[in-house]
Amino acid sequence: MPEDPKPDYSRYRSRPRWRRGGGKDGAREDALQELREERGTTPRPGPAPSRKAPRVPGARRVRRLTPGRVVALVLKAALAWILLSAIVFLVSAQIQETKISSAAENALTPGGYTLTSPSTILVLGSDARTKKTAEPGSRVGGPSRADSILLVRAGGGTSARLSIPRDTVVDIPGNGRNKINAALAIGGTSLMVNTVEAYLGIEVNHVTEVDFANFPALIDSMGGINIRTSCVISRINGGSRNGGYTLRLKSGENHISGKQALALARTRKNECNPRENDLTRARRQQKILAAIKSRLLSPATFVRLPWVSWRAPQALRSDMAGPSLLGLFGAIATGGSPATRILRPSGGVTLPDGGAGLLVDDATKRRAVRRFLRG
Repeated sequence: MPEDPKPDYSRYRSRPRWRRGGGKDGAREDALQELREERGTTPRPGPAPSRKAPRVPGARRVRRLTPGRVVALVLKAALAWILLSAIVFLVSAQIQETKISSAAENALTPGGYTLTSPSTILVLGSDARTKKTAEPGSRVGGPSRADSILLVRAGGGTSARLSIPRDTVVDIPGNGRNKINAALAIGGTSLMVNTVEAYLGIEVNHVTEVDFANFPALIDSMGGINIRTSCVISRINGGSRNGGYTLRLKSGENHISGKQALALARTRKNECNPRENDLTRARRQQKILAAIKSRLLSPATFVRLPWVSWRAPQALRSDMAGPSLLGLFGAIATGGSPATRILRPSGGVTLPDGGAGLLVDDATKRRAVRRFLRG
């Protein structure tokens, strides 16, 4: 029998142990690697294993606080606070029942939205008192004259203010010549609007009356206001000794409450300076309005913003509903702080009843109206 040929065997030489990684697993891996190299099937190197720890299902990922994230959180909180305050303002304005008469609304000239369109607003303060806030001895109820008369131009980037002295003599439609503040007592807000339009030759789009019953509460909700005045000593309705109220302010910067601000706005006779007149009183009232606006834009009031937003509509009677009133506040807040111009009289006149009034010549009046409408 012929002998079977010897089969061919492939010989593999193992690598030294220090090159195999040690143990049976290392030797097996080395042999497989040699076979792959001979057959050209060496696998491509895969991606490096991730060093991140495996995420546990349900675990919450904690994000690091960076300066950018802190600023973003603060801005979101501020916007939420402003939005809350706007909602509170609209709710407060909606539930107010102290609106102006329908006759006054019919006397107004319709305009655009108060925030984006230039509007002329007649702001009135009357000398009427209520049982809630009247000082002892003061008159409650009955016809009231305009204590302060202010025209405000706001909206659409315009901003101007014109104060009319209450003793200015004008022609009151249907009632002859009289002091302009008498129009409110004779025919109410509607006649006051018609009188101002006829006297200045401009259209009034909105009217707002300051409610003295709630005026101090608005200022107190802001934490008071800062105002720079000269020395003031005034005795409202006879002063505190006679059941009224005595106001004492030193010369310079004063931080005053709502009650003090109301007394300052009403002050006609100042014992520190008996020579003051109605023009001085009008300038003080403008300072109070400027101080209120400055306080509204301060960081201290931002913390109190919802409370201020609740009180603001309660201190006003107006033809404007909540959105229009909110737009007006926004226009005034963003329109800068223009100086309040006063319609300066050029002389005096004696009325038939013996009272003294102020006259403004036509040239001065036209010039003041042009500046006011120009904003």
